[in-house]
Amino acid sequence: MSRIRFNALQETLHRRPIKVIQNEKRSTLFGQNVFNKHAMQQYLTRAAYESVMNAIEHGTKIDRKIADQVAVSMKDWAMSKGATHYTHWFQPLTGATAEKHDAFFESINGSLAMEKFDGEQLVQQEPDASSFPNGGIRNTFEARGYTAWDPTSPAFIYETTLCIPTIFVAYTGEALDNKTPLLRAIQALDTYATAVCKYFDKNASKVSATLGWEQEFFLIDDALALSRPDLQLTGRTLLGHTPAKGQQLDDHYFGTIPARAMSFMQDLEQECMLLGIPVKTRHNEVAPNQFEVAPIFEEANLAVDHNSLLMDVMQKVSRRHKFKVLLHEKPFAEINGSGKHNNWSLSSKNGTNLLSPGKTPMKNLQFLTFFVNTIKAVYRYEELLRGSIASAGNDHRLGANEAPPAIISVFIGSQLSAVLDDLENVTKGKLSPQEKTDLKLNIIGKIPEILLDNTDRNRTSPFAFTGNKFEFRAVGSSANCAIPITVLNTIVAKQLKEFKIEVDALIDEKGLKKDEAIFNMLREYIKDSKAIRFEGDGYGDSWEKEAKKRGLSNNKTTPEALKVKITKKVIDLFEEMDVMNKVELEARYEIDLELYTKRVQIESRVLGDVARNHIVPTAIIYQNTLLENTKNLKEIFGTEFKNIAKEQIELIMVISNHITEINSLVNKMVEERKKANKYNGIKSAEYYCRKVKPFFDQIRYHCDKLETMVDDNLWPLTKYRELLFTN
Repeated sequence: MSRIRFNALQETLHRRPIKVIQNEKRSTLFGQNVFNKHAMQQYLTRAAYESVMNAIEHGTKIDRKIADQVAVSMKDWAMSKGATHYTHWFQPLTGATAEKHDAFFESINGSLAMEKFDGEQLVQQEPDASSFPNGGIRNTFEARGYTAWDPTSPAFIYETTLCIPTIFVAYTGEALDNKTPLLRAIQALDTYATAVCKYFDKNASKVSATLGWEQEFFLIDDALALSRPDLQLTGRTLLGHTPAKGQQLDDHYFGTIPARAMSFMQDLEQECMLLGIPVKTRHNEVAPNQFEVAPIFEEANLAVDHNSLLMDVMQKVSRRHKFKVLLHEKPFAEINGSGKHNNWSLSSKNGTNLLSPGKTPMKNLQFLTFFVNTIKAVYRYEELLRGSIASAGNDHRLGANEAPPAIISVFIGSQLSAVLDDLENVTKGKLSPQEKTDLKLNIIGKIPEILLDNTDRNRTSPFAFTGNKFEFRAVGSSANCAIPITVLNTIVAKQLKEFKIEVDALIDEKGLKKDEAIFNMLREYIKDSKAIRFEGDGYGDSWEKEAKKRGLSNNKTTPEALKVKITKKVIDLFEEMDVMNKVELEARYEIDLELYTKRVQIESRVLGDVARNHIVPTAIIYQNTLLENTKNLKEIFGTEFKNIAKEQIELIMVISNHITEINSLVNKMVEERKKANKYNGIKSAEYYCRKVKPFFDQIRYHCDKLETMVDDNLWPLTKYRELLFTN
């Protein structure tokens, strides 16, 4: 095994950056392989184009005849770019994407052939749903599922395949994917946000959720990654002693991007441009060999598709550059993990950011309305937000190093906190002329100035306001953005619905003017949600104690965090907003539990295998070398050898103790795993969490101690210093 390690290192040292040819400007490349508005205008008839645009902007259905026209035009466009196949590209509940490729090819009478793609093939397909997670929605023998075209996300070509973004539903209509609930939540948010917008603009007709994600990841040479069974099978290192140098010098963050990594990023960005993914930013992250890419904001549905596509493209491009991309939230112990910060905001049809104040008091009041309602929504459903980011990988990250804690809180900065404190003192009921003037001039009127100079940033806050958006920082790097954004859109939609009802009641029943009614409700919401606002450091016992006093949840593990998904409060929420029904929610709960259990189970089996079959035998080989040395010293020095070989003897004993502990702990872990496997659902997940997972750190401790003692030439696993500093 050590030979594999050193061969991998030798191979890595001879790597050279691949030259990426960049002859065209980004603006020229952008969207070349996307069936976007420009392509549709070229290939579609006027009627077909208008029908598709109405479907995108207003949700109207596309007539079957029009669908046939679109399909033929889409096929002609795709074939002109070298496409030979098409696929319905969807996002099942595996957390990844899925695709089944069909050729445009059709035979005629067995002797002739033609390229065919019609409206029926475009609009709907029936992929076998039997092997995708369904959480009990359907029986295994009931294989039928449907993918249906989502025209709001444009088709694209990747390699030689036309990819058509679709939803994925069961024969009985329940969602079997992450996109369907997202689209429903977007619709709910549009409905209730637009209704509130009409307080400020009677012509308001549409509000869209926008998203800008930041994708963090590690790049490891593929030869080094292949030399580690744990990286191959779990995506993270289960063993490995911390190197003398890690990230403590802060010399990697925003530093010069290594040549091979830069070549990979250039290639990745070029692919992204062709696919219409508006990647704009790249930089080194805090940990060694950790990086980040981030795009320009987009409408949430498209942004989610683009992030899922990016993760696929990253893996394909990395193979050309002999890298392995690690998207696990915590691939290395004792250094920063990787997140996927979700920057969320709201935009009106004319492009106005509703979380960015305008130049007038009325626009500032609009900003405050959506700002305060979002905070109130997070306060009411903080436990659900925590559940939306729960995963086996993210459990390692939340609360470690610079990652946010498992307690959801909102950071808005001291200046905006002062504004809310002032609003908290607004008179109940009708406002005096002087109070109205004071509000407009001294409080509401100053918000643009405050935000312009609001440079506070709390990197430990899981949900922070950053100028004109909320940044949901606690999302894990491997997550599908659709899950947390579906939750966020849904809870804000629910909150805005109630806000509108309560404001209208104050106007109609109490005789308050519109501004007075809005100020009255905002005052109440600010008071109600004050507990969720936290400006301090999210680490340590003091915040945990304070959060408990405030009534905030602190679900540190995935099994704990997931339970909220099937509470009456959450089921009622999603059903009221027509986002998911009880069956769909319970199915997702079961799938999430099963996924967590299987991941911990796999890690347990891999750890036991590596510890027993790689670490222990290597330690014994080195121990035998020490025994042979001690034996030779005894032969030469006789009774004097005990003093001369004192250190060797002590080392032999220490190694023996570590070997004994490893074998004992692995045996105990296996027995606990057998017990865990007798359960299902939450019982199995909790047993793995409480009884199996604690062995990981104990076994690791002894293996990592052996790494510091055993001859480096014998050690079988590529070490942290090699994984993190070889580039």
